[in-house]
Amino acid sequence: MSSPTTTRHRSVAGRATRLALAAVLAAGGALAGSSSAAQAAGPYERGPAPTTSILEASRGPFATASQSVSSLSVTGFGGGVIYYPTSTSEGTFGAIAISPGYTAAWSSISWLGPRIASHGFVVIGIETNTRLDQPDSRGRQLLAALDYLTQRSSVRTRIDSSRLAVAGHSMGGGGSLEAASSRPSLQAAVPLAPWNTDKSWSELRVPTLIIGGESDSVAPVATHSVPFYNSIPSSAEKAYLELNGASHFFPQTTNTPTARQMVAWLKRFVDDDTRYEQFLCPGPSGSAIQEYRNTCPSA
Repeated sequence: MSSPTTTRHRSVAGRATRLALAAVLAAGGALAGSSSAAQAAGPYERGPAPTTSILEASRGPFATASQSVSSLSVTGFGGGVIYYPTSTSEGTFGAIAISPGYTAAWSSISWLGPRIASHGFVVIGIETNTRLDQPDSRGRQLLAALDYLTQRSSVRTRIDSSRLAVAGHSMGGGGSLEAASSRPSLQAAVPLAPWNTDKSWSELRVPTLIIGGESDSVAPVATHSVPFYNSIPSSAEKAYLELNGASHFFPQTTNTPTARQMVAWLKRFVDDDTRYEQFLCPGPSGSAIQEYRNTCPSA
């Protein structure tokens, strides 16, 4: 993805017309600089300039609220919980649907809901139709949840339906790959310790961040996360974060490296906010990180 470029105007000595033109353009640039940040850096930029401390805090800059969604009021998935920014002054927000893993309820990874929403997203954490649903079914349920969120939910007017993403843990992570494969208009996917019998995702075109655990014995990174990442074409934009010593269940407790990278990825690709590029390239490091790979999008 390309980012806004700056054109440098050079006056030519002795040519009054060009000097005058340069003066006009310089004045116009000053006016543009005093206009909204959205105009300067993209229309979907939300919130203050990002910092490491903002991304690693337990909550982002937006106050949030939540509401339950009954399984009786929806079709295609098992209900869940919606988290959303209470502010309406910054326009509409991107949205993300997140699925739990095999035999798990949304409550197992529910910390992700308010954490991500507080950075300027509408989040729906879903319950699946059954606890035993496989990745292809979970992928369809994630898309059904996004359709509900944007078309029927009480917060639909807060959402920009052109800026949507999916994520999930374990089989839910495998489901997020399935959803991204079948709906290439999505802006991002974030599989967490993903499990899937399909190892090749060469058809994927959605920017995808895969987060795996080094010590995962349920969906070992060598046979799941790494082959998934390697099979996604670089043209799609992709990243792989492996957490040092982490088990398959790292998303089931608050995990700062996961939250930090997940939010940065969503802000960069759902909001097209290039201010977050600094957190993707060269990417995270430190004792919690075993490995990080990225195609490094252009800022």
